[in-house]
Amino acid sequence: MHSPIRTVTPASANAEVIGWVHELRDLGGLTFLLLRDRTGIIQVTVNRKKAPAGVLEALSTVSRESVIRVRGPVKAIDKAPGGREITPEVLELVSPCATPLPLDVVEKVPAELDTRLDARFLDVRRPRVTAVFLIRSVVLQAVSEFLWERDFVQITTPKLVAAATEGGTELFPVAYFEKEAFLNQSPQLYKQMMMAAGFEKVFEIGPIFRAEEHNTTKHLNEATSIDVEVSFADQEDVMRLLEELVAAVYRRVAETCGEPLSWLKKDLGVPSIPFPRVPYTDAIEIAARRTGEPLKFGDDFGAAAERALGEEMGTHYFIVDWPTAIKPYYAMPYGDRPEFSRAFDLMHPRMELSSGAQRVHQYELLAEQIRSKGLRPESFEFYLEPFRYGMPPHSGWGLGAERLVMTMLDLQNIREAVLFPRDRHRLVP
Repeated sequence: MHSPIRTVTPASANAEVIGWVHELRDLGGLTFLLLRDRTGIIQVTVNRKKAPAGVLEALSTVSRESVIRVRGPVKAIDKAPGGREITPEVLELVSPCATPLPLDVVEKVPAELDTRLDARFLDVRRPRVTAVFLIRSVVLQAVSEFLWERDFVQITTPKLVAAATEGGTELFPVAYFEKEAFLNQSPQLYKQMMMAAGFEKVFEIGPIFRAEEHNTTKHLNEATSIDVEVSFADQEDVMRLLEELVAAVYRRVAETCGEPLSWLKKDLGVPSIPFPRVPYTDAIEIAARRTGEPLKFGDDFGAAAERALGEEMGTHYFIVDWPTAIKPYYAMPYGDRPEFSRAFDLMHPRMELSSGAQRVHQYELLAEQIRSKGLRPESFEFYLEPFRYGMPPHSGWGLGAERLVMTMLDLQNIREAVLFPRDRHRLVP
């Protein structure tokens, strides 16, 4: 059985490894191969005067990014990657690689992002790209474990739905037999229904779909959302949960992903909690002052305003107490200030990461707010029905997985944080 490269030590009498030829250099009497798998790189040195005939024969058929199997003694050598070298007694070409390559895996020749995404299977072989997805995997594991440890129930909700979560036109219609259906914008309605079921604390990590026409570095049409809903909790309770989760995820990555972070040349700090809370009315004043653009009550924040707020804050922060009119119908208004809602956004200095609120749990108020958004309560009857039968007060949020990874690792484009991005122009691979 072959070993991952990370487990091969200079003390090994013999080792067998299988991987891709990362680099190939022929110096006449010596040929150097750098052999790569997802755990690292090791040097393979072939002395043409001493190597077995079978090794030399196989070597003549090898090209970069071919898959090979190597077996032989290992020794320490300071100048080799990882400080180790294998002298092969066996070298077998397992799977050849065609030439020329669609892109340079060694990155000596830079490639545009579109070229990289067109050949994503090859792009992800690069250690710097591999690192992003190794870290993303740890992020999602850390999220799940954080919530399981707090007695959350993991659920799965439908992605084909009959009604839009929030109304509007940002919907992908689907032909569903004799009916019209949509790809779900959010698990919002279903996770709230589970509060009526008595689950009390639920979470889901799954895809969401939004037919936004934005073609920016921070928007996707299919994204991964981390969603939470908690009974008998207000917005402050779930904000504390959210900031603790973000800090815990950063801590897990910093403690367990040293090698992938080194491939990215990233020194990851853990954000301090609690995050600052900035009321919406203060936030529009800060943004207006820094941008010189007038902002009035009820305006949302554009890219320039978000950037200005991020520069002012310099860390993760919450915008709280949003106008009821610009938040979804399920956001609870304050009883003494109905123009304000118990809604919040979690912001990174670069962009919004999460949106949440205490929810409306009273049937009549919820139906009224649905109507106030120009929607028909009759279209949401399956959702409204549980509110007739003892719906507890509850709160929750949704957190974008790609945006969390993007901002954590200082990636320039959100497409770098998802294996096969879906945007306005990209449907394959």
